Amino acid sequence: MPASKSFFRRFVTILGITLLAVFVVAGSGYLYFQTVGSTSAAETQTAQSDDASDDQTDDQDAESSDEKDGEGEDGEDEEKETAIPVSVHEIARGSISSYITATSNLVAENEVQVLAEAEGRVEELHVEEGQPVTKGQLLAALARDDEQIAYEKAEVRLANAKSAFDRAQRLGNEGLVTEEDLDKATMEHRVAQQELAEAEWKLNKTEIRAPFDGRITARNITLGQHIRLGDELFTVTDFDPLISRIYLPEKDIMGLEEGRSVRITLKSDDSVEFDGRIRQISPVVDTSTGTVKLTLEAIQPPLGVRPGGFVTIAIVRETHSDAILLPREAVIRELQSAHVFVIKDDQTAERRDITLGMEEDDHLEVTSGLESGDVVVVAGQGGLKDGKTIKVIPDSDSTQQASDLSDSDESDDSANG
Repeated sequence: MPASKSFFRRFVTILGITLLAVFVVAGSGYLYFQTVGSTSAAETQTAQSDDASDDQTDDQDAESSDEKDGEGEDGEDEEKETAIPVSVHEIARGSISSYITATSNLVAENEVQVLAEAEGRVEELHVEEGQPVTKGQLLAALARDDEQIAYEKAEVRLANAKSAFDRAQRLGNEGLVTEEDLDKATMEHRVAQQELAEAEWKLNKTEIRAPFDGRITARNITLGQHIRLGDELFTVTDFDPLISRIYLPEKDIMGLEEGRSVRITLKSDDSVEFDGRIRQISPVVDTSTGTVKLTLEAIQPPLGVRPGGFVTIAIVRETHSDAILLPREAVIRELQSAHVFVIKDDQTAERRDITLGMEEDDHLEVTSGLESGDVVVVAGQGGLKDGKTIKVIPDSDSTQQASDLSDSDESDDSANG
């Protein structure tokens, strides 16, 4: 009996603990689901609120976008209505050449240093630097007292020798002198002639004369100066012709011939330009440089062009006589391409890609993209776009107005960008 009671108490205790555990678990589950449900409801409400807000924002954005689109359309209409002032040029055909260019200097072909051929004191001086002279003109003279005396003595000896020779010949014809006496008189006469010639030569060397027509480009002596044999006294230069020598790679002279015209421009003043010609092409190639020497001759250079001045030589390589020519300022260059704006009949601008050929001064050759008669923009194209309406303005003020507008358009593009 006591054992049965003990078992019953244990059973009741275990049952109570089990029921308590069930109540605890059930209560925890109830609290969990209550919390999850509240959170879900809050999130659902928040999501709905966000969706409503997004819808409202989208509506506002759409309205704003519509307003901007409207403004853009108005802007485009306004832009189309605004004619861009430009300066234009009608394309025509003409001649254009390509050139081989080189830098050299002009030199006088005939230039010599006049050297002293006698010693003595400068007694006369007749010219200054820069003065033109003619061949044989007296430039200066040395003191020549000794040479003059020697010359006069030689003249006396020659006169005596000639008299003796004539007498010997006359007597010899009569048989009154021996053959030996006649030979002696003949020899003395010849010696006297040589002595006079030598004395005359020495006397003449005291006079310094111009070797050819030209100009005194240097005077190295003064009155009273004592000069020695071989001293440099003057430099005489013949300015006609002036020549220049250039050295070109062998490949560049292919097709060139003597007599071909060249264009010569002063480096110090590129407004001074004159003609020349190829006078000589060397028949050999310099093996150390791989170049060929060309001698060029200036043709009637302007006054003031001097030997020693540096020049740019341009030799015509090739000429296209019927090329489409375009002003350089019309071209807009990019990395690997070039284009222009062509004016259409409806006074709008059309961008036209072009291919360029030769270039000469302010004009370019167009090998594709343009035809003779096309009208292109030469000023004001900086702000142009394809399809824009243009207005041709007078040449007198076109460049300035078009340039101002171009700068303004470029600034606006930069700001919008």
